[in-house]
Amino acid sequence: MAGDKPMSPFWSPSRHLDRRPFLQARAAVTGALRGFFAEQGFVEVETSVLQVSPGNETHLHAPRTEIMRPDGSRASRYLRTSPEFACKKLLAAGETRIFEFARVFRDRERGDLHLPEFTMLEWYRAGAPYDAIMADCVVVIARAAQATGIGTFSFRGRTADPFAEPELLTVAGAFEHFAGIDLLSTISGGEGNRAALAAAAAGKVRVAEDDTWSDIFSKVLVEHVEPQLGQGRLTILFEYPSPEAALARVKTVDPRVAERFEVYACGVELANGFGELTDAEEQRKRFTESMTEKQRRYGEAYPLDEDFLTAVAAMPEASGVALGFDRLVMLASGATRIDQVVWTPPADER
Repeated sequence: MAGDKPMSPFWSPSRHLDRRPFLQARAAVTGALRGFFAEQGFVEVETSVLQVSPGNETHLHAPRTEIMRPDGSRASRYLRTSPEFACKKLLAAGETRIFEFARVFRDRERGDLHLPEFTMLEWYRAGAPYDAIMADCVVVIARAAQATGIGTFSFRGRTADPFAEPELLTVAGAFEHFAGIDLLSTISGGEGNRAALAAAAAGKVRVAEDDTWSDIFSKVLVEHVEPQLGQGRLTILFEYPSPEAALARVKTVDPRVAERFEVYACGVELANGFGELTDAEEQRKRFTESMTEKQRRYGEAYPLDEDFLTAVAAMPEASGVALGFDRLVMLASGATRIDQVVWTPPADER
């Protein structure tokens, strides 16, 4: 508004004093979670930020840079959107329980819940089913709340008890309950039937002519399902439809769904986990399809990390999860924006 004074920089003593309780909470949560992983026999790893490929999901965007080799030649590199590729290479190398507080980067993201640079807490268990990782998430979130002494998470008028037994809800069940859509009837042979989902979603979301099955799925999820999740307690949303499997394996008992889950509190997505795919050819197929769609939509595509695909074939059976650490600290500290809980917010903003 005209006449308003600009906000002082984060490093001004008065503003830092206001932010300091949130930053102290961050330190307390970090220490508590390192303690949890130590109890569980995990090794903390540090993987490289610069990658040949930042990830191959259609709607994720990564900053790009160049490195100069000793001979003066240049090579493109990307700032990672996740440490997942590197961590899975370590699983292939023989590590069995690893975790990382990883700095990650994403273009086109900024808001109360998004930053272009943030911290992802990822961990993996070799030889464990994905419900073991779900159980980890519940403990990790409770430990964070214990570390700060908060009794209830709250965000935008919604609340959740981090110590209550979580709600377990399949994606198909959520679509039926909150949107009146029989999601699984629109999936066959691992593929989504775009026309069937468009018909089912008519009148519930705006469907554009060029929307894919995944686009319509995402619109229903965002508009009708996610706002209802994590109300009063955590929600674990699991058995994602196979067209949305990403890096998860498809369930053998029902190939319409995959071993993928997400955890929500107060309508906020906190974690995204997988029973990890170890079929390199299937992973290549998914990546290729995603990059074709990315090129169509955004006019760019990222290279495939061939070293990663080779490692996928050598990986043991494993499960893993990526948890938005800053979001967890935000809820556990009572902050209302994610930039309140990071030591140095984005440099170009005040």
